Amino acid sequence: MSIARYGAPDVLRLQELPTPAPAAGEVRIAVRAAGVNFADILARIGLYPDAPKPPVVVGYEVSGVVDAVAADVSRAHVGDRVIALTRFGGYSTHVVVPAGFVFPLPDGLSDAEGAALPVNYLTAFIALYRLANVAAGETVLIHGAGGGVGIAATQLARLRRATIIGTASAAKHHALRAFGVDHTIDYHSSDVSREVRRITADRGVDVVLDPIGGRSFEASYRLLAPLGRLILYGVSSVAAGERRSWWRAARSLMQMRSFKPLSLINHNRGVFGLNLAHLWDEHAQLASAMQTLLQETAAGRLQPVVAKTFPLENAPDAHRYMQSRANVGKIVLTT
Repeated sequence: MSIARYGAPDVLRLQELPTPAPAAGEVRIAVRAAGVNFADILARIGLYPDAPKPPVVVGYEVSGVVDAVAADVSRAHVGDRVIALTRFGGYSTHVVVPAGFVFPLPDGLSDAEGAALPVNYLTAFIALYRLANVAAGETVLIHGAGGGVGIAATQLARLRRATIIGTASAAKHHALRAFGVDHTIDYHSSDVSREVRRITADRGVDVVLDPIGGRSFEASYRLLAPLGRLILYGVSSVAAGERRSWWRAARSLMQMRSFKPLSLINHNRGVFGLNLAHLWDEHAQLASAMQTLLQETAAGRLQPVVAKTFPLENAPDAHRYMQSRANVGKIVLTT
């Protein structure tokens, strides 16, 4: 499934390409499911600088079956059920990836659940456990708690026995409470900052996960308690519509706060940026984090949540569904 040109979801088109062969150190996977991420939306509308120019096949994660390996690869074998990080190319029937980014699919997980694991859970893991080092008894504010990263972050924060505040539309609140969110806030009808202050008795929160951008970064920063940590991992505010709007993107960027060193020092706060795609060369760190996530999943302490699956040929509908923000959990394409 290729992005033929920048634009609305219908620019996604099925395209016949030769089946790739694995080079040295690589594994080929017959894809059964591929995760959909907001980066794919940004690539489609032309606001994702890391993506190659169209025509391009996007997709950062897959699950499937190994059907070919290079002669120098010993860690994966033909017939293995696996999940993998792909760095583009995931919206395909076959994809070739470095062997170091291929991991066994835990028993008991479906292909769709496997594809829901790598990007979202790695993002949440690095944000909460590496950057924020969230501790028991701390309060975590998760913006977009109903999305793939939001659900993953909720599960990981619960393992650290943190109190969780989640923002989402009202229709998602019942599901979020069932997943372990302690306090839900409808960002459509409520003043999020005021509600957080009320919930925390005006203290603020210890950790904020913010993928929104624009004015949200400023509001999130002001909600930090002393020694609080703000993790910025997206700018979804630049892409509200199905097509690129340079005006909206520019306005969102102009509204972002510049964090000044003296302010950070005087307020005892920390601000971290996270872009998983820019950690591609950190093989050891990503592999270590994935092994921990796989162990927790195999033990039943983590459970990927799939909101909805779409056949690969219906990828445009999957993108529309993601941009409608109706999902609770991960959106997955199946082959």
